[in-house]
Amino acid sequence: MAVSISFFHFESNKFWAFKQMVEAKKYFSNNHKVSFYKMLGTGGKGGFIYPDFSVYSLLCVWDKTEYLNEFIESSNHAKEIKTRAKRRTDYIMEPIFSNGLWDNINPFKVKGNREFKSKNKIGVITRGKIKLSKQMDFWLNVSSASDAIKNADGVEFYKGIGELPLLSQATFSVWKNHKSISDFAYKNQAHSEIIKKTRERKWYSEDLFARFEIKEIKTQDF
Repeated sequence: MAVSISFFHFESNKFWAFKQMVEAKKYFSNNHKVSFYKMLGTGGKGGFIYPDFSVYSLLCVWDKTEYLNEFIESSNHAKEIKTRAKRRTDYIMEPIFSNGLWDNINPFKVKGNREFKSKNKIGVITRGKIKLSKQMDFWLNVSSASDAIKNADGVEFYKGIGELPLLSQATFSVWKNHKSISDFAYKNQAHSEIIKKTRERKWYSEDLFARFEIKEIKTQDF
């Protein structure tokens, strides 16, 4: 298994990019090489509430790394992105931990007793489907958690991503190494408080937390 999360940056063609939230399905229908995919919008101002219409994301789970590389480098989708976008960045990853569900499945299968290099960069995806009855309470509290991650030692990239505005939200962050994540998880007070509130107030009808070893980061300017 190989996982890719790609970010496409647009200076023009923004309406075309927006339409890909639906139209990009044509690249994955009946595609046996990919077992899970999500077209995702992104948040501006370091969070979720304000959309960033200049950046879109694509998360895919591939059966083989060669399928992933083929899609990024030479597929019809890659050719379209090359003509429409200003830049793309692809994070090529392998899951090392995953707990929870996304659309009733856990798409990130972790190999048993998998070892990883402790000095490698780590990608983290957190995702939650927010209950309608919990919307107000969630949004009044979530900014402190976002600020804590963005400002944490060892964070090299952070972006809010999501399928449905206000309802199905996620984050992707890149950390310097596994130690920086552990230090944050166990020592950051704001993070500890938001985890406690999440459990007590039961904001989510479905959630997922996953960590990945980042094998490669590819950036292309067009």
